Amino acid sequence: MPIKFEELKNTFPASEDGFDPPSRSTELGNSNSDLENLQHLTRVGTLLSSGSFALTSPLETSLISGGPATMLWSFVMVSAFTLPVAMSMGEICSKYPTSSGTYFWTYKLAPSRYRLLFSWVVGWLVTVGYWVVTLSVTFGTSQLILAGTNIYLPQWEATAWQTYLIFVLVVILTTTVAIVFDHWLPFLDIIAATWNLVGILVIVICLSVKASAGRHSAKYALTHFDASQSGWTPGWAFFIGMLPGAYTFLGVPTIVTMGEEIFDPSVNLPKAIVWAVPTGSLLGVIFLLPILFTLPDISVLLAAPEGQPEALVFELIMGSKAVFGLTILCGLSVTCATSRATWAFARDKAIPFHHVFANLGRGRWSDTPVNAYLLSAVIQLALGCIYLGSTAAFNSFVAVSIMCFGSSCAIPILLLLARRRKPVEDVPFSLGIWGYPLNVLAVFWIVFEMIIVSMPVSLPVERSDMNYASAVFVGFIAISALWYIIDGRHIYSGPYVPK
Repeated sequence: MPIKFEELKNTFPASEDGFDPPSRSTELGNSNSDLENLQHLTRVGTLLSSGSFALTSPLETSLISGGPATMLWSFVMVSAFTLPVAMSMGEICSKYPTSSGTYFWTYKLAPSRYRLLFSWVVGWLVTVGYWVVTLSVTFGTSQLILAGTNIYLPQWEATAWQTYLIFVLVVILTTTVAIVFDHWLPFLDIIAATWNLVGILVIVICLSVKASAGRHSAKYALTHFDASQSGWTPGWAFFIGMLPGAYTFLGVPTIVTMGEEIFDPSVNLPKAIVWAVPTGSLLGVIFLLPILFTLPDISVLLAAPEGQPEALVFELIMGSKAVFGLTILCGLSVTCATSRATWAFARDKAIPFHHVFANLGRGRWSDTPVNAYLLSAVIQLALGCIYLGSTAAFNSFVAVSIMCFGSSCAIPILLLLARRRKPVEDVPFSLGIWGYPLNVLAVFWIVFEMIIVSMPVSLPVERSDMNYASAVFVGFIAISALWYIIDGRHIYSGPYVPK
């Protein structure tokens, strides 16, 4: 039974006064089948929090920024500092457990005079975050395809235009499959989640047993640090190398989309948000350790085509030309979630030509946001052109998604602190006396993380390896502000929640 988008149209603006959180999922259909069809929206967090793709796709950054020690301990550091963010989010979610998440939280916590503007900004940050994280997955997939091809055809080296054309094909394929099989994506999502966990287990066992490139001592695997190729000071290089870890936990904010789908969300949803961090951390460490103990020569890996050493790592360790395809199903899940986020924001009249992108398809796609799918694809193709001027484009895409989701979480936490935490005094999931320090720590970490991921991986910086993340981030903020002045302030009335 497909998602009931017609029922979603019967929504109303968030009220100015109290909020009665839903006790169970009754808004999007009346059967368990409806819930199953929405699970793919919320598994994005699980897939990104525990997926090997998130840890290994930006692997080059960690190798340049110190090697094994950076790979492991920067991930542990990110895990530790992401926990206060998750706990702060969980507490606010306990008060406002809606699928609109930070977008709705900001509306409720902001001063009445500014709540429309603040929620508009956060809504744009979340939507852009979805667009760009989808871009990072599809672009990363295209680079992995080329890296795997180069293993079989080492004499062939793709040009920037060839890389972009492969990326275009990946976007078209992913979007087409997502639209045509939209009603079947929940089943693919379950397969993807299972494949991810089984894949980690298989990789851990195979790498540990085969080790064709040799084995390292525990001292090397856990402490070897050489940041001489980065150009940064050792300490700063270590922080730059945390990009894969930050990318891994991007899925945590998306868990709030379960707000109207589960029983007693004020209690259960905060637990899901908080436990996603240690669970993702444990799976990440289990995945990383075999790689660290069997890691091939770093100089060879850094010479990998497309700046994607992942395929070469597996080839050298396994001693065969097997390439692990772990990304396409994740790409479908993220593409689907992005279409829903785009459709919802268009429904709120917050993006240009909202009346077009809030429309659903026709015929068998009458409950599929086809236009929202297409908008997401066009934005990906436009931003993908950055690669034609910078070979470090993938890192820029990852960084922008981190900056968007991070800032969208920091704003409601800051608003909560500005109100002296009074809105969460009576919530079931309360941080108690630890609320203030955890909230402050969460905001400081997000700000620090945003600064770090906007930095170039190595020095000196050239045009071809420039990190354009800050330019893209500021550009979207400028577009958001301009559209609010032109149109939003006249027609935007705040986020919507199901009746």
